[in-house]
Amino acid sequence: MNSINTKIEKDINKNIKVLKDIFKNADDIVFRNFDGGQNQKIKMTLLYVDGMTTKEAISEYAIEKLLNNLDLAKLEQNPEKELQGAIVRTSIAISEVKPLLTIEECVDKLLSGETVLFIDTCSKAVMLASRGWPMRSVQEPSAETLIRGARDGFNETMKVNITLIRRRIRDPKLKVKYTQVGKRSKTDIAILYIDDIVNKKVLDAVEKRINNIEIEAILESSYIEEMIEDDIYSPFPQIENTERPDAAASALLEGRVVIAVDNTPSVLMAPAIFVSFMQSSEDYYERWLPACMIRLIRYLALPITLLLPALYVAVAEFHPNMLPTELALYVAASRANVPFPPYFEAFIMELVIELVREASLRITSPVGSTIGLVGGLVIGQSSVEAGLITPLAVIIVALTAIASFAIPSYNFGTSLRMMRFAFIVLAATFGIFGMSIGLCVLIIHLCTLKSFGVPYMTPFSSFIENKRDLKDTIIRHRMKNLVNKPHYMRSKKEKGA
Repeated sequence: MNSINTKIEKDINKNIKVLKDIFKNADDIVFRNFDGGQNQKIKMTLLYVDGMTTKEAISEYAIEKLLNNLDLAKLEQNPEKELQGAIVRTSIAISEVKPLLTIEECVDKLLSGETVLFIDTCSKAVMLASRGWPMRSVQEPSAETLIRGARDGFNETMKVNITLIRRRIRDPKLKVKYTQVGKRSKTDIAILYIDDIVNKKVLDAVEKRINNIEIEAILESSYIEEMIEDDIYSPFPQIENTERPDAAASALLEGRVVIAVDNTPSVLMAPAIFVSFMQSSEDYYERWLPACMIRLIRYLALPITLLLPALYVAVAEFHPNMLPTELALYVAASRANVPFPPYFEAFIMELVIELVREASLRITSPVGSTIGLVGGLVIGQSSVEAGLITPLAVIIVALTAIASFAIPSYNFGTSLRMMRFAFIVLAATFGIFGMSIGLCVLIIHLCTLKSFGVPYMTPFSSFIENKRDLKDTIIRHRMKNLVNKPHYMRSKKEKGA
């Protein structure tokens, strides 16, 4: 049976039969039959999903009112019309009461945690707001810890996440649009933006792409991210994600669009550019001079993460004359008893580091950090003593691993680690010339990549037009100079003003 056009019948028994067929073998769907009104002559049925509703509130504030306060004397002339008004006049102490016209609406509301009331002789059902499933409390996100700053983070309930953002932006111009995605999951999604700041072209693109998604279920915000980004084949993320309300609020104030997805603590921020992945919320909570130094260190870590192992392979195999004489002799002597070429030991050690990193993430935090530390030390030391790798290779790989942790964005750091293996292959094949080719291809790709129409390398790729945005890139200027939204987020009309 297709319930899309199934209207609610006046006969309550027909409605209940249809719903019991839909929820056949679903034992957590509760059908509560009772007679309401002062004379208890009105047949009613209350439906809810056990575990997703606040049953105490429904029993105390809804059922009790319906049982005692409905007056049948006023229902004789026009039962259906009078009954709908009578429900409102019973003073049901529920925050939201809404009429439902179709069986499909009733099913959607039930599976969203609401309670649905069916009344005999009435061709409309009544939704009673009663969502009350268990949820995790607001805690600091473990992946985005700060020394200074707010300690609250998003949880898996979308309404809570929106509330945390509204606490920081008490502006009526902050708008929230709701939609649902997923044929089966019907996951709630909220699109947040500040009406007089947002770039309308970006907002329209976000809404259009989300509305065009066709998928069975959305279980995490990464599903949305993958299906609305510009280039799915690019190794670099084009949408930023965060678990911090202050980071989401900052993105809104910059004119970006925030996408909150129910059942996940990560919200998405679009558009995203290269610079945004190198920034941290803590950059704006420290004084500007220390913040500049920290950000410079972070940008220094980027080429180390991407190129250092490949540079070691290229120099050791093709260009030993680039090293000082004493260092070149030491490298040659240390490699005398090593059976593997430089590219093989670099490749193997990088794989070992990735294995240790992945293993430490899959184990509980205290044990995981211990395994990561001990595993790295033991494997590195044992490999050197066994003559499998050189001490210099261990230093190179360890320094690369440490530098990768300085990248604030986990997704962006993962992309750099993936590209690192490609550069090792190029260095092992063509030396520094191969690395140069790889860098040229990478820069060309980054310069042509876009996120919702915004060039990925903004403001570097459009220096003249967006030169004012350079004050918050590699260095951070004083806070009083960062009050306006970025120039690249302005519409053509705003730029011409």
